[in-house]
Order: sequence, then structure tokens, then C-alpha cells
Amino acid sequence: MGIKPTYIKAIGLELFQYHSQKFSNSFEENKQAVTESTSIGSKRVRNRIAGYITRKVNTRRGA
Repeated sequence: MGIKPTYIKAIGLELFQYHSQKFSNSFEENKQAVTESTSIGSKRVRNRIAGYITRKVNTRRGA
């Protein structure tokens, strides 16, 4: 999709740091985990954060 905004990265990294056991390599599961862990009202922002976290999980496992 392109370059992620800084706020997506910041929120995603903080969530992953404090709740890493909740996240997997599944985007659908990560959407639910972001919803449970935050009070983000925007579906678009939630999905972008979940996608960012999913990508981070997948690249760390492959590295």
C-alpha cells in the first residue's frame, strides 16, 4: 500500500511490545486483538494497525 503513517507504526509497535502474545500471523485474529486491546473507533485505522502488526509478525518469523 505504500508508506505507513508514523502514528500507525507507533501504535502498532507499542501494542506488539505490550501484548505480543495476543498477535499471530493471521490478519483476522489480529483485528480482533487490536479491538480488544484499544478503544480505536475507526475501522480503517484498526485494520491498518492490524495489517502492520501482521506484517511485523510474519517478517520476524521469516528472519
